[in-house]
Amino acid sequence: MKSPLFMPGIIAAWSDLLESVQSSARAYGKSRELHRIVQGRKLSTFFQPILNLQNESCLGYEVLNRPPVSRHFPNTELFYDYIGRTNRVFAFERYCRETSLERFEEARSRIRVPERDPGSVVFINVHPLVLTDSAYRSGETARLLKRYGLPPEQVVFELTEKQAVTDYGEFERVLSHYRDQGFRIAVDDAGSGYSSLKTIVSLKPEFIKLDKSLIRDLHLHEDRRRMVKLLQEFAEGSGTAIIAEGIETSEEAEFLRREGIEYGQGYALGRPDPELKPACFPEEERPVQAESYPVPAAAAEIKPRGRFA
Repeated sequence: MKSPLFMPGIIAAWSDLLESVQSSARAYGKSRELHRIVQGRKLSTFFQPILNLQNESCLGYEVLNRPPVSRHFPNTELFYDYIGRTNRVFAFERYCRETSLERFEEARSRIRVPERDPGSVVFINVHPLVLTDSAYRSGETARLLKRYGLPPEQVVFELTEKQAVTDYGEFERVLSHYRDQGFRIAVDDAGSGYSSLKTIVSLKPEFIKLDKSLIRDLHLHEDRRRMVKLLQEFAEGSGTAIIAEGIETSEEAEFLRREGIEYGQGYALGRPDPELKPACFPEEERPVQAESYPVPAAAAEIKPRGRFA
């Protein structure tokens, strides 16, 4: 007669067990999917041009690696968030780094008009902690560059996950190691939070990439214009170049050019593409649809930004 009193506890225990089994199954599925992507070289690589807003030449390209859409990873952000929580970050970045350089050189070799300079600088997204890994600093990147005929001066490490940097003094010494070899550093999402601003002041990167939230309708918002002006003054005083990200309208591009911002990146200038397509300054306003740039059949949704390139 008293057994029903135990039923709620038994049901709760079974519910917890079921949730644990389902969670383990999901984790296993994601791990297997990641293994399939890496072993099968399933990442799709895109190149988004960076335009000199003042003379309309192409500085170079940011490399964007995207996974195929799947049940376990329905979008790119979930995929990279998952990797960031695993112990496979370093191994995956090594794979991405080699893939980025290999496909960049392949894309350059496909340019049919040798006289057309597509822009020689390649921006590669890198997690800060990977740069502190002894294996990363042992010359592996230099060997890769030699294999593909790229000098370090053409490579910019674009730092992601800036909140991962806790010891800025030590990290600055690590960056000096790369700068001595000719590599340059970019900090993205500037103006989006405290970590970005602290990183800029502490690490003095060669490139500051303004966050798209500052650029959106910049010409209509006084507070955003003041923030951009402050960053511009800091950059001019420290010998740093500014790249405005997320430019989607001709008004934004024209305003930034008038204000003296040197470089820009965004759909209005050039969309991510498997080939090294040139950027161009927009002549007139036209609607920009984020989902309209080329997408391979295996990847139905690919976002414009990414990590671990």
